[in-house]
Amino acid sequence: MPDSGATVDPAGTAGTTGNAGKSKTRRATPVWARKSTLVLLITLLALAAFGTTTQTWITATVDPNQVGQAAATQGAIQVQGSKAATTVTALALVALAGGLAAAIAGRIARWVITAIIVLASAGVATAAATVIADPLAAAQGTIAGATGISGSQAHVELTPFPVLAVVAGCLLALAGLLILPAARYWKARTKYDAAGAAGTAATAGPVDEIDSWDRLSRGEDPT
Repeated sequence: MPDSGATVDPAGTAGTTGNAGKSKTRRATPVWARKSTLVLLITLLALAAFGTTTQTWITATVDPNQVGQAAATQGAIQVQGSKAATTVTALALVALAGGLAAAIAGRIARWVITAIIVLASAGVATAAATVIADPLAAAQGTIAGATGISGSQAHVELTPFPVLAVVAGCLLALAGLLILPAARYWKARTKYDAAGAAGTAATAGPVDEIDSWDRLSRGEDPT
């Protein structure tokens, strides 16, 4: 009588080998390429850039001979980042939304999202660098609102937050660029991708209008 164990053991060995291979593939994914890691990094950098705008970027001391003693007695004028560089707040939020959207976007959409994140990050760094280059011009709006005189001269001092905004913008752009190589390790991007991978054999059967629309939404040609 043939030994039944001889037919069972190879299958069990093959199953074990297949599971080990899958585990090895999962372990081979770099830490930086993990979807959760990269999305978290982009989120933190975008929030860091946004957070700098809630702090004082410029401290301005006006000349009492220009604005009068009444206005000069109010002391130094604090200029927040949201006033010195108004675009930084909006661009940081755009980059934040882009990072979250990249986690569920398809392959083509990720290219678009990556471009949006990089451009928004470059805008953050550029706007903050402009404030560093000419802090008096960036503070003029706040000074005029506090003293009622536009174009007045003042002694201005920068805080570290504009520099931090530049750094956050540069790092955010680099993190956004990582989406493209990291996406190669991401498998089921959306529920449509997962459904397409699981039901490939089913698409060979009759296709109705609803199936055609679903396949078009996944980027397939139902014809």
